[in-house]
Amino acid sequence: MATQHSRSAARLMNTPAIFLLLVWMLVPLCMTIYFSFLDYRPLRGVYEWADGFENYARFLSSGSFTDSVVTTLIMVGGILAITVIGGVLLAMLLDQPIWGQGIVRILVIAPFFVMPTVSALVWKNMFMNPVNGLFAYLWKFFGGTPVDWLSQAPIFSIIWIVSWQWLPFATLILLTAIQSLDSEQMEAAEMDGAGFFSRFGYITLPHLARAITVVVLIQTIFLLSIFAEIFVTTNGAFGTRTLTYLVYQRVLESQNIGLGSAGGIVAVILANIVAIFLMRIVGKNLDN
Repeated sequence: MATQHSRSAARLMNTPAIFLLLVWMLVPLCMTIYFSFLDYRPLRGVYEWADGFENYARFLSSGSFTDSVVTTLIMVGGILAITVIGGVLLAMLLDQPIWGQGIVRILVIAPFFVMPTVSALVWKNMFMNPVNGLFAYLWKFFGGTPVDWLSQAPIFSIIWIVSWQWLPFATLILLTAIQSLDSEQMEAAEMDGAGFFSRFGYITLPHLARAITVVVLIQTIFLLSIFAEIFVTTNGAFGTRTLTYLVYQRVLESQNIGLGSAGGIVAVILANIVAIFLMRIVGKNLDN
Protein backbone atom coordinates (compact mmCIF):
# COMPACT_ATOMS: atom_id res chain seq x y z
CA MET A 1 0.00 0.00 0.00
CA ALA A 2 1.14 3.52 -0.74
CA THR A 3 2.25 5.47 2.32
CA GLN A 4 1.55 9.12 2.99
CA HIS A 5 5.17 9.92 2.12
CA SER A 6 5.00 8.12 -1.25
CA ARG A 7 1.70 9.84 -2.13
CA SER A 8 3.19 13.23 -1.29
CA ALA A 9 6.25 12.45 -3.41
CA ALA A 10 4.00 11.41 -6.33
CA ARG A 11 2.02 14.66 -6.10
CA LEU A 12 5.25 16.66 -5.99
CA MET A 13 6.61 14.95 -9.11
CA ASN A 14 3.32 15.43 -10.97
CA THR A 15 3.08 19.13 -10.08
CA PRO A 16 5.35 20.48 -12.89
CA ALA A 17 3.45 18.56 -15.58
CA ILE A 18 0.08 19.62 -14.19
CA PHE A 19 1.23 23.24 -13.96
CA LEU A 20 2.45 23.28 -17.57
CA LEU A 21 -0.79 21.66 -18.74
CA LEU A 22 -2.90 24.24 -16.91
CA VAL A 23 -0.84 27.11 -18.32
CA TRP A 24 -1.08 25.59 -21.81
CA MET A 25 -4.87 25.43 -21.50
CA LEU A 26 -5.80 28.41 -19.35
CA VAL A 27 -3.67 31.16 -20.90
CA PRO A 28 -5.23 30.88 -24.42
CA LEU A 29 -8.69 30.46 -22.87
CA CYS A 30 -8.31 33.54 -20.68
CA MET A 31 -6.97 35.58 -23.61
CA THR A 32 -9.92 34.50 -25.75
CA ILE A 33 -12.37 35.51 -23.02
CA TYR A 34 -10.59 38.88 -22.70
CA PHE A 35 -10.71 39.56 -26.45
CA SER A 36 -14.38 38.52 -26.60
CA PHE A 37 -15.29 41.66 -24.64
CA LEU A 38 -13.35 43.97 -26.97
CA ASP A 39 -14.18 45.67 -30.22
CA TYR A 40 -10.85 44.70 -31.75
CA ARG A 41 -10.43 45.15 -35.50
CA PRO A 42 -6.70 45.45 -36.33
CA LEU A 43 -7.08 46.52 -39.97
CA ARG A 44 -9.25 49.48 -38.97
CA GLY A 45 -7.16 50.40 -35.94
CA VAL A 46 -10.06 49.79 -33.54
CA TYR A 47 -9.19 48.57 -30.06
CA GLU A 48 -11.73 49.43 -27.36
CA TRP A 49 -14.10 47.79 -24.95
CA ALA A 50 -17.31 46.45 -26.42
CA ASP A 51 -20.71 47.20 -24.94
CA GLY A 52 -20.98 44.34 -22.44
CA PHE A 53 -21.94 41.09 -24.16
CA GLU A 54 -22.42 42.79 -27.52
CA ASN A 55 -20.07 40.40 -29.35
CA TYR A 56 -21.86 37.36 -27.95
CA ALA A 57 -25.27 38.79 -28.85
CA ARG A 58 -24.16 39.58 -32.40
CA PHE A 59 -22.65 36.14 -32.90
CA LEU A 60 -25.63 34.22 -31.48
CA SER A 61 -28.25 36.33 -33.30
CA SER A 62 -26.68 35.99 -36.74
CA GLY A 63 -28.25 33.59 -39.21
CA SER A 64 -24.84 32.13 -39.92
CA PHE A 65 -24.61 30.78 -36.37
CA THR A 66 -27.76 28.66 -36.62
CA ASP A 67 -26.81 27.37 -40.06
CA SER A 68 -23.30 26.47 -38.91
CA VAL A 69 -24.59 24.55 -35.87
CA VAL A 70 -27.03 22.57 -38.04
CA THR A 71 -24.26 21.82 -40.57
CA THR A 72 -21.93 20.69 -37.78
CA LEU A 73 -24.53 18.32 -36.33
CA ILE A 74 -25.36 16.88 -39.76
CA MET A 75 -21.69 16.22 -40.49
CA VAL A 76 -20.98 14.69 -37.09
CA GLY A 77 -24.08 12.49 -37.26
CA GLY A 78 -23.32 11.32 -40.81
CA ILE A 79 -19.69 10.54 -40.02
CA LEU A 80 -20.61 8.63 -36.86
CA ALA A 81 -23.21 6.57 -38.74
CA ILE A 82 -20.76 5.61 -41.49
CA THR A 83 -17.82 4.87 -39.20
CA VAL A 84 -19.80 2.86 -36.64
CA ILE A 85 -21.72 0.76 -39.18
CA GLY A 86 -18.71 0.38 -41.48
CA GLY A 87 -16.44 -0.29 -38.51
CA VAL A 88 -18.64 -3.14 -37.29
CA LEU A 89 -18.76 -4.73 -40.76
CA LEU A 90 -15.02 -4.37 -41.34
CA ALA A 91 -14.19 -5.65 -37.86
CA MET A 92 -16.31 -8.77 -38.43
CA LEU A 93 -14.64 -9.29 -41.80
CA LEU A 94 -11.11 -8.86 -40.46
CA ASP A 95 -11.88 -11.27 -37.61
CA GLN A 96 -12.32 -14.07 -40.14
CA PRO A 97 -9.29 -16.22 -41.06
CA ILE A 98 -8.26 -14.93 -44.50
CA TRP A 99 -5.05 -15.06 -46.49
CA GLY A 100 -2.72 -12.14 -45.76
CA GLN A 101 -4.74 -11.09 -42.73
CA GLY A 102 -1.90 -9.04 -41.23
CA ILE A 103 -1.31 -7.05 -44.43
CA VAL A 104 -5.03 -6.43 -44.88
CA ARG A 105 -5.32 -5.09 -41.34
CA ILE A 106 -2.39 -2.71 -41.89
CA LEU A 107 -3.94 -1.43 -45.13
CA VAL A 108 -7.31 -0.88 -43.44
CA ILE A 109 -5.76 1.05 -40.54
CA ALA A 110 -3.37 3.11 -42.73
CA PRO A 111 -5.80 5.99 -43.60
CA PHE A 112 -5.98 6.97 -39.93
CA PHE A 113 -2.32 8.08 -40.07
CA VAL A 114 -2.84 10.36 -43.07
CA MET A 115 -2.96 14.07 -42.23
CA PRO A 116 -6.44 15.61 -42.72
CA THR A 117 -5.09 18.18 -45.18
CA VAL A 118 -3.37 15.51 -47.28
CA SER A 119 -6.46 13.31 -47.18
CA ALA A 120 -8.68 16.17 -48.36
CA LEU A 121 -6.29 17.07 -51.18
CA VAL A 122 -6.13 13.47 -52.39
CA TRP A 123 -9.90 13.09 -52.46
CA LYS A 124 -10.41 16.52 -54.03
CA ASN A 125 -7.90 16.16 -56.86
CA MET A 126 -7.61 12.41 -57.49
CA PHE A 127 -11.17 11.21 -56.93
CA MET A 128 -13.74 14.04 -56.92
CA ASN A 129 -12.31 16.32 -59.58
CA PRO A 130 -15.10 16.67 -62.23
CA VAL A 131 -12.58 16.69 -65.10
CA ASN A 132 -9.61 14.49 -64.21
CA GLY A 133 -10.87 12.63 -61.14
CA LEU A 134 -11.27 8.87 -60.94
CA PHE A 135 -15.02 9.16 -60.35
CA ALA A 136 -15.35 11.35 -63.46
CA TYR A 137 -13.62 8.72 -65.61
CA LEU A 138 -15.88 6.00 -64.19
CA TRP A 139 -18.98 8.10 -64.93
CA LYS A 140 -17.79 8.66 -68.51
CA PHE A 141 -16.95 4.97 -68.91
CA PHE A 142 -20.53 4.00 -68.08
CA GLY A 143 -21.94 6.75 -70.29
CA GLY A 144 -22.92 9.16 -67.54
CA THR A 145 -22.18 12.83 -66.94
CA PRO A 146 -19.40 13.49 -64.38
CA VAL A 147 -20.57 14.92 -61.07
CA ASP A 148 -18.88 17.89 -59.43
CA TRP A 149 -19.12 16.36 -55.98
CA LEU A 150 -17.80 19.32 -53.99
CA SER A 151 -20.38 21.73 -55.43
CA GLN A 152 -23.35 19.45 -56.12
CA ALA A 153 -23.08 17.25 -53.00
CA PRO A 154 -20.67 19.18 -50.75
CA ILE A 155 -21.82 18.01 -47.32
CA PHE A 156 -21.93 14.38 -48.38
CA SER A 157 -18.45 14.71 -49.93
CA ILE A 158 -16.93 16.09 -46.73
CA ILE A 159 -18.71 13.44 -44.65
CA TRP A 160 -17.25 10.78 -46.94
CA ILE A 161 -13.72 12.21 -46.78
CA VAL A 162 -13.69 12.49 -42.99
CA SER A 163 -15.34 9.06 -42.60
CA TRP A 164 -12.60 7.49 -44.73
CA GLN A 165 -10.04 8.84 -42.29
CA TRP A 166 -11.87 7.89 -39.08
CA LEU A 167 -13.16 4.49 -40.20
CA PRO A 168 -9.86 2.72 -39.31
CA PHE A 169 -10.07 4.05 -35.73
CA ALA A 170 -13.56 2.63 -35.27
CA THR A 171 -12.54 -0.63 -36.94
CA LEU A 172 -9.55 -1.07 -34.65
CA ILE A 173 -11.57 -0.51 -31.47
CA LEU A 174 -14.43 -2.76 -32.61
CA LEU A 175 -12.08 -5.49 -33.86
CA THR A 176 -10.45 -5.63 -30.43
CA ALA A 177 -13.90 -6.00 -28.87
CA ILE A 178 -14.95 -8.75 -31.28
CA GLN A 179 -11.77 -10.71 -30.61
CA SER A 180 -12.61 -10.69 -26.89
CA LEU A 181 -15.95 -12.35 -27.57
CA ASP A 182 -16.23 -15.87 -26.14
CA SER A 183 -16.06 -18.27 -29.09
CA GLU A 184 -17.73 -21.04 -27.08
CA GLN A 185 -20.81 -18.88 -26.67
CA MET A 186 -21.02 -18.37 -30.44
CA GLU A 187 -20.51 -22.09 -31.07
CA ALA A 188 -23.24 -22.99 -28.57
CA ALA A 189 -25.67 -20.60 -30.22
CA GLU A 190 -24.83 -22.06 -33.65
CA MET A 191 -25.38 -25.59 -32.39
CA ASP A 192 -28.78 -24.52 -31.02
CA GLY A 193 -29.77 -23.48 -34.52
CA ALA A 194 -29.31 -19.70 -34.25
CA GLY A 195 -28.66 -18.12 -37.63
CA PHE A 196 -26.10 -15.45 -38.47
CA PHE A 197 -28.43 -12.52 -37.88
CA SER A 198 -29.70 -13.98 -34.61
CA ARG A 199 -26.15 -14.48 -33.34
CA PHE A 200 -25.25 -10.95 -34.43
CA GLY A 201 -28.32 -9.33 -32.86
CA TYR A 202 -28.33 -11.21 -29.56
CA ILE A 203 -24.64 -11.89 -28.94
CA THR A 204 -22.25 -9.84 -31.07
CA LEU A 205 -24.01 -6.48 -31.02
CA PRO A 206 -24.65 -6.38 -27.23
CA HIS A 207 -21.01 -7.35 -26.71
CA LEU A 208 -19.93 -4.40 -28.90
CA ALA A 209 -22.05 -1.87 -26.98
CA ARG A 210 -19.17 -0.63 -24.84
CA ALA A 211 -16.77 -0.39 -27.78
CA ILE A 212 -19.35 1.51 -29.84
CA THR A 213 -19.82 3.89 -26.91
CA VAL A 214 -16.08 4.58 -26.77
CA VAL A 215 -15.97 5.20 -30.52
CA VAL A 216 -18.92 7.60 -30.39
CA LEU A 217 -17.53 9.53 -27.41
CA ILE A 218 -14.01 9.97 -28.76
CA GLN A 219 -14.98 10.70 -32.36
CA THR A 220 -17.66 13.21 -31.40
CA ILE A 221 -15.17 15.27 -29.38
CA PHE A 222 -12.80 15.49 -32.35
CA LEU A 223 -15.42 15.80 -35.09
CA LEU A 224 -17.00 18.89 -33.54
CA SER A 225 -13.88 20.78 -34.63
CA ILE A 226 -13.78 19.72 -38.32
CA PHE A 227 -11.81 22.35 -40.19
CA ALA A 228 -8.99 21.18 -42.48
CA GLU A 229 -11.17 19.14 -44.80
CA ILE A 230 -13.58 22.06 -45.29
CA PHE A 231 -10.79 24.59 -45.76
CA VAL A 232 -9.09 22.48 -48.46
CA THR A 233 -12.17 21.32 -50.37
CA THR A 234 -14.94 23.94 -50.30
CA ASN A 235 -13.49 26.82 -48.28
CA GLY A 236 -16.78 27.01 -46.39
CA ALA A 237 -18.91 27.48 -49.51
CA PHE A 238 -21.99 25.51 -50.67
CA GLY A 239 -23.44 25.26 -47.15
CA THR A 240 -20.43 23.48 -45.59
CA ARG A 241 -19.56 26.15 -43.03
CA THR A 242 -19.40 24.55 -39.60
CA LEU A 243 -19.21 26.39 -36.28
CA THR A 244 -15.43 26.07 -36.18
CA TYR A 245 -15.10 27.44 -39.70
CA LEU A 246 -17.46 30.32 -38.88
CA VAL A 247 -15.17 31.33 -36.00
CA TYR A 248 -12.19 31.17 -38.35
CA GLN A 249 -13.95 33.46 -40.85
CA ARG A 250 -14.83 35.99 -38.19
CA VAL A 251 -11.27 36.13 -36.82
CA LEU A 252 -9.05 35.91 -39.90
CA GLU A 253 -11.16 36.77 -42.92
CA SER A 254 -13.25 39.55 -41.33
CA GLN A 255 -10.43 40.54 -38.95
CA ASN A 256 -12.97 40.98 -36.15
CA ILE A 257 -11.01 39.52 -33.25
CA GLY A 258 -13.64 40.36 -30.63
CA LEU A 259 -16.54 38.78 -32.51
CA GLY A 260 -14.47 35.72 -33.43
CA SER A 261 -13.28 35.28 -29.84
CA ALA A 262 -16.88 35.39 -28.62
CA GLY A 263 -17.73 32.74 -31.19
CA GLY A 264 -14.82 30.63 -29.96
CA ILE A 265 -16.09 30.76 -26.39
CA VAL A 266 -19.58 29.83 -27.58
CA ALA A 267 -18.10 26.87 -29.51
CA VAL A 268 -16.20 25.71 -26.40
CA ILE A 269 -19.34 25.90 -24.27
CA LEU A 270 -21.44 23.97 -26.82
CA ALA A 271 -18.71 21.33 -27.22
CA ASN A 272 -18.59 20.81 -23.45
CA ILE A 273 -22.38 20.54 -23.28
CA VAL A 274 -22.35 17.85 -25.98
CA ALA A 275 -19.47 16.02 -24.25
CA ILE A 276 -21.23 16.04 -20.88
CA PHE A 277 -24.47 14.87 -22.49
CA LEU A 278 -22.71 11.97 -24.18
CA MET A 279 -20.80 11.01 -21.05
CA ARG A 280 -24.00 10.88 -18.99
CA ILE A 281 -26.39 9.36 -21.52
CA VAL A 282 -24.33 7.19 -23.85
CA GLY A 283 -21.47 6.63 -21.42
CA LYS A 284 -23.72 4.75 -19.00
CA ASN A 285 -23.02 1.65 -21.08
CA LEU A 286 -19.48 1.66 -19.72
CA ASP A 287 -20.80 1.03 -16.20
CA ASN A 288 -23.03 -1.89 -17.19
